[in-house]
Amino acid sequence: MVSLTGNMLRGAPFEDPAYLPSRAPSAYNPLHTFDLSRGTEKLYSQQYADMYFLRLSQLRKAVIERAKDAWGDFALGEERARMVDRVLDVRQGELCWVVGTVYMEMGLKPNILDDISKEHWIAAPPPRETYASGQDEMMLEDESGRLRVTGDALNAHYVTGCVLAALGTEQADGTFQVIATQYADLPRQPQRWERDDSELVVAKKPKPKRERAGKIAIVSGLEITGKVDDELALDLLLEYLTGELGGAPDQSKTTKISRLVIAGDSLSHSSPILSREDFAIKKSGKKGYGYDASAYNSSPTERLDFLLSQILPTLPITLLPGASDPANVALPQQPLHPALFPQSRQYANPPVKSNESLEGLDSVTNPWEGDIEGWRVLGTGGQTVADLLKYVDEVETLEVMEMMLRWRCIAPTAPDTLWCYPFQDEDPLVVQDCPHIYFAGNQAKFGSRIIQGPADQQVLLIAVPKFSLTKTIVLVDLETMTVELVDIGIAQAAA
Repeated sequence: MVSLTGNMLRGAPFEDPAYLPSRAPSAYNPLHTFDLSRGTEKLYSQQYADMYFLRLSQLRKAVIERAKDAWGDFALGEERARMVDRVLDVRQGELCWVVGTVYMEMGLKPNILDDISKEHWIAAPPPRETYASGQDEMMLEDESGRLRVTGDALNAHYVTGCVLAALGTEQADGTFQVIATQYADLPRQPQRWERDDSELVVAKKPKPKRERAGKIAIVSGLEITGKVDDELALDLLLEYLTGELGGAPDQSKTTKISRLVIAGDSLSHSSPILSREDFAIKKSGKKGYGYDASAYNSSPTERLDFLLSQILPTLPITLLPGASDPANVALPQQPLHPALFPQSRQYANPPVKSNESLEGLDSVTNPWEGDIEGWRVLGTGGQTVADLLKYVDEVETLEVMEMMLRWRCIAPTAPDTLWCYPFQDEDPLVVQDCPHIYFAGNQAKFGSRIIQGPADQQVLLIAVPKFSLTKTIVLVDLETMTVELVDIGIAQAAA
C-alpha cells in the first residue's frame, strides 16, 4: 500500500488503505444565453446586416454615457464638443463626436460576393492568417450611412463590429479626423452567489451552508483521432482526473477538482464531408449516389465517449463544441448531440424541462455562460479570438480577450468574417453581465491575467492551450482565483 507520504516502503502491507477525502461538490447553475430556437422557429432567411444595427442599439446608451463623462467639458479654443445623433449629420470644421459601429475595409478580408461570382469547380483559396494588407480603411456606420475615419487615435486595434464614440472634425476630403475614442467598457458585475440567492428567495427556500469551493479543471483541443497515438496521453489525463495517478498527496489534490470543462475541439477532423476533388472522384465512380458509410470514421467519437464515461462517475463535465467537432459551424454552436455518446449520456439528466445536468454530463453551447460556485463564468472554444487576431498585428491572446470584454461583445467580427446565426430581436453575443472568469480554448499557448473595470470589476482571463500539442490542463482555484498549469505526460530522461 502507499502511505500518506507516498512512500510504498512504510506501513503494514495488509492494513486498510489510508483515508482520502471525497470529491468536492460542484455548485453549478448554467445559463442558456446562447440556445437557439428549435424546428421551424430557427430561421436563416433574415438579413445579417440587422445584427450590427441591433448591436449598436444595445450598446449606444452605454457608449454615450462614457463619452459624456469623458468629453462633457471638452473644448478646443472656444469651441466646445457636441454630440451628433447620426454619422451623416457631421459637418465640416465642427468639433463633435458621434457613435457608430466600426467597419474595416481590408484588402485580404474574404468577400462573399467574390466567392459567389466564382465558378463552382474553382478551388477555394487557402485560409488566410491575416486580413491586414497595409492599405486598410476604417469607417463608422449607423442606420444613416458610413463615415470614413482617420487619425492616430485609431491605433487602439479596433475591428469590424465594435461600437465606439469618436471625437474629432470632418476634413475637406470628407474624412473624419479622430482625436479620441471611447467604448462601453466592462458592464455591471454580479456579486458572488447573487443569482443563486435570488432564485432561493423567489422559491422561499433558506440559503444553504456553503463550504469552501474547490477547483475547476479546463482542458481544450483533445483532438482525438481514434489512433493508438492518442492513447497514452488520454489515459494519463483520465488517471489524473479520477485520482488514480501518483501517490496519496497527489490524489488528495485531485479531489479538490469539482468540475471538468472541455472547451472545444475534442475530436480531430470528425466531419465526413469530402473535399471538392474527392467528391468529384467518388461521383465519377460506380457509387455516384447515396451515403457512403466508408467515408465516416466512428473511432474518434467512440474514444471520446469512452473517456467521458470513465470520468463522469467521479467528476461532472461541461462539454463545449469546437471548430472541429460535429456541431453546427455558425456561432453560437449548439450542444453536441447525445447520440454521439451512447455510454456517457446515461450520466446526463433527461431533458424533461431543460437539457442540463448538474452532477453529470452537461453538453452546452459555444459560447457558454453559467455560474460555478457562485462566480459568473463565460467561455468559448476559441474561434472568436482566432478570427479577431486576423484583424490586428502584434497583439497577444489575452489582449484580444480584454478588448472584447471592454467592447462588451465576445464576437465582434461575426457575422462579417465569422459565421453566425442572424439574430433579429437581441444579440446574445453582447455581454450583459461582466463575468468573473473568461476563458478561451484552443490557444497557441497558456496565459492568465486579471483585469479591472471602472466600477472595480475584476475578471480573470485564461487562454487555454491545446491539449494535443501541450499535454497541459488548467486548474482554477475558485476561492483564491489562482491559476495552475498541470503537465500530463512522461518526463524525458536527461541525455
